[in-house]
Amino acid sequence: MTYKTMLERARDHVARHLDCPPDRLLAPGTSFVENRRAEAPFLEVCTMGAGVVVSASPELLPRVEPLLTGKSRDEVFEFPLVYGQSLYYLPDLGRFHPLPLPEGYRYRLLAGEQVKELRGIAGFDNSLAFDAQGETPTCIVFFAERDGEVAGLAGAAPEGEGLWEMGVDVQPAFRRGGLGAALVSHLTAAILERDVVPFYCASVTNIGSQGVAFRAGLAPAWVSTYRTVLDGSFAYGGLAPALPE
Repeated sequence: MTYKTMLERARDHVARHLDCPPDRLLAPGTSFVENRRAEAPFLEVCTMGAGVVVSASPELLPRVEPLLTGKSRDEVFEFPLVYGQSLYYLPDLGRFHPLPLPEGYRYRLLAGEQVKELRGIAGFDNSLAFDAQGETPTCIVFFAERDGEVAGLAGAAPEGEGLWEMGVDVQPAFRRGGLGAALVSHLTAAILERDVVPFYCASVTNIGSQGVAFRAGLAPAWVSTYRTVLDGSFAYGGLAPALPE
């Protein structure tokens, strides 16, 4: 798989989420699109480097567009309604390779139904979580054990066609030893072997998570706001129509 293929799959995935043609993410300037796929009210801003796409519910877009027209990319992302931003990473194939695994652990890779062997595990909400029925969307995990305890775990779940989103958790007693980055890098390799594109998300304020991504051999691919709900609980919720009770 080439990096171009990964970017194309990622771009198609983001475009579906924003309800816009993929080429809008390649166009310079700011594009405004009505999002009829997402539950209203909805507002999200995204860039893959070239320009910016502002995706909003039909009833919200007319209020947002005049405020952002003529603004630069940075100014758009400083808009008060943009209350949080995430960085999304793809494997940097030019420098990617699985990291050496820290010594002193037992490592396991589980995929498909095997993941349910970990049913009942707690404390890994970013990488593996089961619902009340014992089901999980996570379809592959790579984890480290020591003395019968899961010290760290990286997992991934399908997020669009041909893309799996990764997450990682390391228990506090086992942090700062490179375990998280090593788990992510080996999980990345296992996913690539399945001809699937792995990607990783980190808040722009989460320096630790960004460091894990970088050390694991991943590179920033796009930036998006957190999904804006505007349900009345947000300080700027008055910009959108109130949701029915």
